[in-house]
Amino acid sequence: MGSLSRFDSVADFLSEAQGFLVAREAEHNLLLGIAGLLRDHPEVYPEPPYLVVVRQANSVVCVAIRTPPANLVLSDADRLDVVDSIADDLVAQSVDLPGVSGPKEIARHFAAVWANRTGCQPMASMQERIYRLTQVIRSAAPPGLARMAEPRDGEMIAAWMTAFHAESLPNERLPADMAAVVDRWIRGVGRRIYLWDIGDRVTSMVGVGSRTPHGARVGPVYTPPPERGRGYASALTAAASQTELDAGSQFCFLFTDLANPTSNHIYQAIGYRPVSDFDMYRFVRQSG
Repeated sequence: MGSLSRFDSVADFLSEAQGFLVAREAEHNLLLGIAGLLRDHPEVYPEPPYLVVVRQANSVVCVAIRTPPANLVLSDADRLDVVDSIADDLVAQSVDLPGVSGPKEIARHFAAVWANRTGCQPMASMQERIYRLTQVIRSAAPPGLARMAEPRDGEMIAAWMTAFHAESLPNERLPADMAAVVDRWIRGVGRRIYLWDIGDRVTSMVGVGSRTPHGARVGPVYTPPPERGRGYASALTAAASQTELDAGSQFCFLFTDLANPTSNHIYQAIGYRPVSDFDMYRFVRQSG
């Protein structure tokens, strides 16, 4: 299974794990983004993170991060059983793990191991696909312009984020103080928010954050139901992605819900290309 090392220092963790993660930067954009935010803005995560590296024959073979109370996030791995030691380590600490996210086969294997170790029932909660963009494909845009969010937009963005969670992430916990999260984002801490403004109202929102050494992750993307089907989200995602490339990023990443064929189509139309599949499981304790 490999030898497991747990880290208290984010800097020490990254010195061990970053080379492995960057070798598959698109696949590991979420892990790299979380680690970067932990390093640069530790105040964002009030509880100590779980930072783990698994090695075999002096080589890193798997990496895991958890920022309580969120899911465990796993890296890619060439062998499924390397995650078994991570499950054993968490069980030994009596961690009540709410779920796991990771590359499709890795996440499925971990979920099965966790069920075996704890008796919890794993429930597949989302199947996603990671996309990468290196060049934006231009197309005709709807009326309006992209702009950065400002403090006056905070209340609207908080309401939209609450609606986004209810629609897209119903099994994930909503931040306790969404207004504080949005305030951070408007100040550019951890994420930046782009808005599509048509003059008399704002019609769509796109976030960009989770920075990696050579890129950034796009998301969340949200358009209120009355404004959908008019190309606002496509135009704003394209504009935000182009801004990131112009600022020096080599590529942008995003996650799509495979249950939503519309979003998968529109992102490919502006230049995003599929990389790999990424699944999420939640763990349900058996009653009795």
